Parts: sequence; structure tokens; C-alpha cells
Amino acid sequence: AKALWYIYLALTVSCALAYWAVGMDVFDAIAHSFSTVAIGGFSTHDLSIGYFQSTAIETVAVVFMLLAGINFSLHFVAWRSLDPLAYLRDSEFRAYMAVLGLSATITVSYLYLSGTFERFGDALHHGIFQVVSIGTTTGFTTAEYFHWPSFLPVMLLFTSFIGGCAGSTGGGMKVIRFLLLFKQGMREISRLVHPNAQIPVKVGNKAMSERVVEAVWGFFAIYIGCFTLMMIALLATGLDQVTAFSAVAACLNNLGPGLGEVGFHYSNINDTAKWILSLAMLLGRLEIFTLLVLLSPAFWRR
Repeated sequence: AKALWYIYLALTVSCALAYWAVGMDVFDAIAHSFSTVAIGGFSTHDLSIGYFQSTAIETVAVVFMLLAGINFSLHFVAWRSLDPLAYLRDSEFRAYMAVLGLSATITVSYLYLSGTFERFGDALHHGIFQVVSIGTTTGFTTAEYFHWPSFLPVMLLFTSFIGGCAGSTGGGMKVIRFLLLFKQGMREISRLVHPNAQIPVKVGNKAMSERVVEAVWGFFAIYIGCFTLMMIALLATGLDQVTAFSAVAACLNNLGPGLGEVGFHYSNINDTAKWILSLAMLLGRLEIFTLLVLLSPAFWRR
């Protein structure tokens, strides 16, 4: 635990120094380093990172958002052994980078080809920044991504469901859970072809126990159930479907910015909706099970 604290502290200090070196003043550099490494997404300015109009500052933010979304235990292993290849040997890290890389490629290409940005350089840095910010559930913005054309806003919102790696400061359902769900799905397809085969679910070279796979499916089922109930509750308060869906997604995944009425902020929605979304944020940050256990009468009887 102490080693992980030192890693977190080192990342925060390095982030603050990097922000300061590329043009932020001391206060902004410190404040944004806290928000970047914690994947909080809060800024000292209404326009978020976009206020600075600096590609260098955005690049620093991208680097440290990526680092904060990685499992801190993996940072410890790589830094203690002085072996950067430890990252590449980790299945979750590879999946994490693949999701963000593919999303960034699609986003940048579509922004440029659709004429949203006339210069490829603008499409490149805005596209990559928003993909990393939303994909890691940080929530910083440099552009009004919810006004981007076609499927892009929804695709970006869906990357927040995957979120960061387990053991990171990121929100969402976590990359490892989606990786296990995918591998379990592939195993079931293989079992249809080979009904008697014993096919383990593996992450890297390690076979996962059935108990772990069951726990992931249990989390997924409860997540979907909570999401559905809260979205229906928001619709009952009078919000439109886009706003209700994106607000629950943004709060349950601890992202922040959504679509529709909650693209800029949440001040215009009604008080009942705010209470529902406050519960969603608690559920998301505590990864659902923890809060549900605390609310269970059986827990208190023990």
C-alpha cells in the first residue's frame, strides 16, 4: 500500500511539474494535477482544459490520464523491476490501449473526413484528447464533443462503460471485466462446436476460476439492472431519453459530461433527478457491490 501511495504521489508531482513547464501557472498546475491523476476531471476554469488553448498542455493531460488509467500494481511491477516491457505482457493493459487506440483512430478519421475540423492537426489533437479523457472517465474537455457529427458522441460515451483498468483511479466497469466477459463469450461459442471440451477462461497464461467468472457476470447483471432502473426513474422525472441515458452513464461511470441537457452541466435538471444521479455516482465510485452490501439488512444483522 505504501508503494502504491508513493507511485500516486510521484505521478501527481510529475504531472504538476509538467503542466507548469508547458505554461500553466503554479496554482492551475497543482489543481489540474490533482484532477488528472485522480481522474476527477474538475478544472479551475469553466472551459476545462480547453481554456488554455494549448496543444502542449493537452498532450501532458493525455499522457497522465493514460498513466492514471493503468493498474497501479502494474506500475509498481514495471518500475520496481525497471522493465517497461512488463506493461506489454499484461493482457488488461494491451486491451486498454487497443480500445483507446481504435476509438481514437475512428474519431480522428471521422472528424477530419466529415469536415468538422479543416486541419488534420486539429482533428488529431481534439480527437485523441476527448477519446482518452472520456475513455478513462476523466471528463476534461477541449471541445463540445456532444455536438460532433453522427455516431461519435454516443461512441465516446460508450467507451466510458469500459473505463480504466482494475486498480486504477478510473471509473467504468473496468477493462478486465470486459475482457473476461468477451473471453467467456468466446468460450461459450467454442463449447457449442465442442460440447465435451474443457476450455478454461484465461487472462494471459493464467486460467481464471469459475468463481471469478461468475462474479464478473454477477457484477454485469447488477450494473445493467441499476442502470435500467435509474434511467427509468429519470424518464419519470421528465427528462428526455438522450439526457436520461447519458446522465446515468456519465454518473454511474464517474465520467461527468453527458449528452443532451447535461452536455455542459447538470444545473438545469430537476432536483429529483439530481438525487437519483447522486446515488448513481456513489454506486459507480464504490463499484455497486460495496454500497448494496452496506444497504443489505443481512450485513447489519451479522
